[in-house]
Amino acid sequence: MGELRSFAAPSVASGPSGVAVRTRLKHLTPDDEEMLRLVGAHLGSLASRDLKARCRDALEHSAEAWAVRKRELTPLSSSRWAGSITKATHDQWALARRCQSAHIQNLEAGVRTIRFRLLLPVGQKGTKKAPGGYRSAREWHAKSRRLRVLEDRLTAARADREVGLVHVVRGGKRLAHTRHHLEEAQLTEGAWRGRWEAERWFCQADGESGKRYGNETIRISPDGEVSIRLPAPLAYLANAPHGRYVLACRVVFAHRGVEWADRAAADRAVAYRIHRDTGRDRWYLTASWQIPPTPTLSIEAALGHGVIGVDMNADHLAAWRLDIHGNPTGAPRRFFYDLTGSVGHRDAQVRHALTRLLHWARRCGVKAIAVEDLDFNAEKTREKHGRRKRFRQLISGMPTGKLRGRLSSMADQTGIAVIAVDPAYTSKWGAQHWQKPLTSTTRKTTRHDAAAVAIGRRAQGHSIRRRTTPPPAHRSDEQGHRTVQAGPGVPGREGTRPRIPGPRTRSVPPGRGANAGNQNAQHRPGRSAEHGFWQQDSLPLSL
Repeated sequence: MGELRSFAAPSVASGPSGVAVRTRLKHLTPDDEEMLRLVGAHLGSLASRDLKARCRDALEHSAEAWAVRKRELTPLSSSRWAGSITKATHDQWALARRCQSAHIQNLEAGVRTIRFRLLLPVGQKGTKKAPGGYRSAREWHAKSRRLRVLEDRLTAARADREVGLVHVVRGGKRLAHTRHHLEEAQLTEGAWRGRWEAERWFCQADGESGKRYGNETIRISPDGEVSIRLPAPLAYLANAPHGRYVLACRVVFAHRGVEWADRAAADRAVAYRIHRDTGRDRWYLTASWQIPPTPTLSIEAALGHGVIGVDMNADHLAAWRLDIHGNPTGAPRRFFYDLTGSVGHRDAQVRHALTRLLHWARRCGVKAIAVEDLDFNAEKTREKHGRRKRFRQLISGMPTGKLRGRLSSMADQTGIAVIAVDPAYTSKWGAQHWQKPLTSTTRKTTRHDAAAVAIGRRAQGHSIRRRTTPPPAHRSDEQGHRTVQAGPGVPGREGTRPRIPGPRTRSVPPGRGANAGNQNAQHRPGRSAEHGFWQQDSLPLSL
């Protein structure tokens, strides 16, 4: 057996640091919608101009350059609108740099894999640790050409990163690409143009503590009245004093509405964003604010009532409850979801599955849920898995990061801790050591269920592998050897099993026969008389 890699210690995941809630802007008048379109288009053009200036500065950006950009935008909007635009630009540039770094790492992994496989003889089989050679000389030649392409891309990406050059498309690269494939997307040019312009609009304002209702630019009162400070060129649209426009509708937040109203009434900072869903032709308002981090429980306190191990798969969550000693109790549970369809549908499916998981954890009285700290960024490369396109699509579609983050956020409200464990060998050792022992005539334990047990045991600090079964001569009750997992201080952990009355044959297990509880029904002489008080006397033949 090869050398095992080291495992990271389990840790309690930190809770959320912010909150975002969304509601729909209903019953807008035509004037309201026209005002929102004009404001979004005007501020969006300013945001595009500012992003161009930020990308031009590259690595020479400084606080002075940031202040200059803000001063240039202030006469065309306002001081606060300019601050929101420049901050959003800075965040977008930083995100592009992180994506650029991830792209370079992906290219480096592909180049290393191809170089390694090209050095191997054609047709050489691979192992679990390393891939083998290419299957044919034709494939070897094609991969040698692809290696040159990847090396050129890697060289260009590294050169861009050294000078701070990033490539950003306001509105999204995917939507820009759709413009050249309108028939496949089933869109007309006018419909695409409307969606493209709506994605490039900008209408978001950062909160400010101490100001009225926590935001001077987009102000929402606790009773739901929405007013917007118009940019200077659009001040003629104002229908309220001080260049403000008050929408005809009132907003209500169904989720965390009381918490939001308390913050607005106390003039605490709340950021708002107004955007339009072109597919549904609806306007939405998103409110967000920061919250103090929840004190993280120690892992010992979180595991005081047992743990639920969760194995994430492409279409379901496999979960099993473990007691404080690491023994699986009860039956495994599966929470299914469907990750096909739109982004909103996939997100709703994940939330629904996690909600059912958390409700089950609360009913069980468990205060901790163990999940794998998965990261498939290095696992879904084309060069590593080759022709296994379906497998690459499978692991690419698994929302590992989103699921872990959403679980931490939702569990924070229920008082349940999320423990992240190292995913090494959990599926392999779970199937090897737990799948068969947990399978019975009435329950078929899957590989995923066994992996959930392994994940829970690793979170508790127990070894995944079960104790080695003793020789057959030492498995009797008289010897007291067991393979179950019990703590050293549990009384009777090495004692004999309690006697179950009934026949002991291969066809009828102990205690399973029709007369298992009635020892006198076995037609054995000399039976005890202590059962006579509950046995029914035979009825007389005549009265």
